[in-house]
Amino acid sequence: MNLTAVRALKYPNFRLYFSGQAISLIGTWMQRMAVSWLVFGMTHSALMLGVVVFAGQIPIMLLSPYGGAFTDRHSRYKTLLFTQIASMIQAGLLAALVLTGHHNITIIIILSVVLGIINAFDTPARQSLMINLVEDKKDLPNAIALNSSMVTLARLLGPVAAGVILSSFGEGICFLANFLSFVAVIASLLLMKIPPIEKKPNKQDIWLGLSEGYTYLQQHAGIRSVILLMACTSFFVMPYSTLLPVFATQIFHGNVTTFSWLNAVSGLGALLGAIYMTTLKPGKSLLKVIAYCSAQFAIGLVLFSLTGLFPLALCFIMAAEFGMLSQIAASNTYIQTHVDENMRGRVISYYVMAFQGMAPIGSLLIGFLAHYFGASAIVCAEGIAGVIAVICFIPYLKKAGTGDLSDLRKRVLTSNIKL
Repeated sequence: MNLTAVRALKYPNFRLYFSGQAISLIGTWMQRMAVSWLVFGMTHSALMLGVVVFAGQIPIMLLSPYGGAFTDRHSRYKTLLFTQIASMIQAGLLAALVLTGHHNITIIIILSVVLGIINAFDTPARQSLMINLVEDKKDLPNAIALNSSMVTLARLLGPVAAGVILSSFGEGICFLANFLSFVAVIASLLLMKIPPIEKKPNKQDIWLGLSEGYTYLQQHAGIRSVILLMACTSFFVMPYSTLLPVFATQIFHGNVTTFSWLNAVSGLGALLGAIYMTTLKPGKSLLKVIAYCSAQFAIGLVLFSLTGLFPLALCFIMAAEFGMLSQIAASNTYIQTHVDENMRGRVISYYVMAFQGMAPIGSLLIGFLAHYFGASAIVCAEGIAGVIAVICFIPYLKKAGTGDLSDLRKRVLTSNIKL
């Protein structure tokens, strides 16, 4: 085995984080799949699928910048610990209500909103904490790639486990499993030994801090272009997954097993993309990777929507998810390795808003359109929109790449002068 591909695991704190999150995220993906199946089973409506996804993610769109500014002013570690405990409580409430039969679509929407509010603070804290888990910052890209691999492995295993549990025991047990899975991540956080980071008292208004984050992005073309492309992909292309229950039952005439296969193979494609990212050599142009993989995601989705053959559809969705995960991981790595430390939380919060915050609006729109025009036609349109977005952003990414080289030359020249 090539140990350089897993070199970030030599750090004890990162190993704890990696193992705890790996277990917890399997439960998270089980819950996501179970919620979709439960909602579709209750309503048989693509529109309601979009509404529930919208409810769960719109708080991220609205609150992530605030969450990022909050993270820059307070302990990332404590923020993450509190949000994980809150997520555990939310999962426990959902499990209890479903197992006792006291649930309805309104309750599911409310609990989805609660989880979205938690995630608006959790994600910036989790992403910002990554740099504190590896002692040598040169290993940060590898840590991010390994984190992506762990997330996608959970995405592969979660739907498989959920498919078995859903067909045998029902949605409530999936929610209970997610509740129990938080024990692992909370325990791993408590076992970490992170040196306290002294932060200067910041009496600046938090909304002014948000404004500074926006101004920072205006001055950094590379980071800004990556975030904007992610926003377009998240709005136009990523919401296709909202319609997977419709594809499983109405397009491929299957059941929960078919739904599980679609999710599992999607996870496999994403895992292969994450593995690809761990093997990237230093110096590889991440902006090129972002452009190529964004295009692969969109084209794969067009092909998936057009085929009526289930085995072929699995191949196309796997290729699409490979592109999607590679784009996400490359974008995250580019931002993490180019942002100034004092702006990390705020800039990442804008990335989270683009990545997870635009998706709920897209999901609501996609669910509404699919209700009237059909799932296949809408997913095909999503893929075409994704291709157009990549074509529009290629000039900006090229310009950003040139700017990065210019900045690098300036740093080298400055260093030589000082020497």
